[in-house]
Amino acid sequence: MLPSAQALSAFKATQKPFIASSVVEKKPFVAHSTIEVGSPRYFYTCAAGGVLACGLTHYLMTPVDLVKCRMQVNKSLYSGVFDGFKKIASAEGARGLYLGGAPTLLGYSLQGMGKYGFYEYFKHLYGGFVGEEAAAKYKTMLYLSASASAEFIADIMLCPMEALKIKMQTSTTPFATSFLGGIRKISAAEGLNGFYKGLTPLWLRQIPYTMVKFATFEKTVEAIYKHVLSKPKDQYTKTQQLGVTFAAGYFAGIFCAIVSHPADTLVSKLNNVAKAEGESTGAIAIRILKDLGFSGVWAGLTPRIFMIGTLTALQWFIYDSFKVQTGLPTTGAVAAPKKE
Repeated sequence: MLPSAQALSAFKATQKPFIASSVVEKKPFVAHSTIEVGSPRYFYTCAAGGVLACGLTHYLMTPVDLVKCRMQVNKSLYSGVFDGFKKIASAEGARGLYLGGAPTLLGYSLQGMGKYGFYEYFKHLYGGFVGEEAAAKYKTMLYLSASASAEFIADIMLCPMEALKIKMQTSTTPFATSFLGGIRKISAAEGLNGFYKGLTPLWLRQIPYTMVKFATFEKTVEAIYKHVLSKPKDQYTKTQQLGVTFAAGYFAGIFCAIVSHPADTLVSKLNNVAKAEGESTGAIAIRILKDLGFSGVWAGLTPRIFMIGTLTALQWFIYDSFKVQTGLPTTGAVAAPKKE
C-alpha cells in the first residue's frame, strides 16, 4: 500500500535540506610550519624541494630537449619540434625520445638542490649584510645577487652530467650503450676536462637565466597580488596561491629562454666539437660563434621557449607545492601593507 500525500508531506517537513559539501578549498592558507625561515633546516627543505622541482621537470621535458639540442647542432635535421618527435620515434622507438634521460635526471636534481637551496641561503645572508631596510628597498638587487651566487655553485654540480647528456643526444653515432659506459668513455678520452670544458659557457647560459628566473618570478608574484588580485596573499587559499605561482613561473620562463639561448646553443656545439692541440675553450667558443653567425645562435629558440616556459612554471609549482606541504609559505615578494 502506497503512503498518502498527507503522510509524504509530513515526512518531508521533518527532513533537513541536503546541501552537498563543497570540494572547493575555501580556507585561506597561512604558513604554519615549525621550520624557522632562515634556519639550516629551512635551507635543507628548500634544497629538497629544488631536487624535485628541477630533476623531475627536466626529465619530463627530455624529448623536447633532445630535439632542441639536435637542431642546435644541425638546424636542418628537423623542421620543428613535432617533426623531430615523429622522426626520432620512427627511427628509435618511443624509448629513443628519452635518450640522455639518466644524466638529465641526476644532473638537474643536483643543480636544483644547489639552485634553490643556495638561493634562499644567499638571499638571507646578503639581506643580513645590508640590513632589513636596505634589503626591502633594493629587493631586485637582492634577488639578482642571490640567484647568481646560487647558480654559480649549482652549475659546478650540473656540468659533468650536462656534458654526458649532450654527447648522448647529439652524437651522429650512438655515444654509449649505458650511463656508466658514457662516463667511462669521456673519462678515458678527455679526463676531468671532458666533464668541465663546457663550464664557462654553462655559467654564461645559466647565471643570466637564473637571475631572470628568480627576479622576474618574485616581481611578477608581487605585481599579481598588488595589481591584479584584490587581497593580500595570506587571504587566498593554497590552490589559489599555487595558481599564482604557476602563472608567474611561466611568464618568467619565457624571458629566461630568450636571455640564455645563445649560450645554450654554444654549450650544445662545444660538447661536440673536436679540440685542436693547444686550443683553449675560449678559442673554440669564438670559432663556433663565427661559424654559426647571428642567425645560427638562435636556432632552436621556438622549442626552447616552449620547453623553458613550461619547465619554469612546473618547477616553481612543484617547489612551492613541496614548501606548502611542509607548512612553509609559497615563494613571492609581497609588499607589506603601508602603516597609517
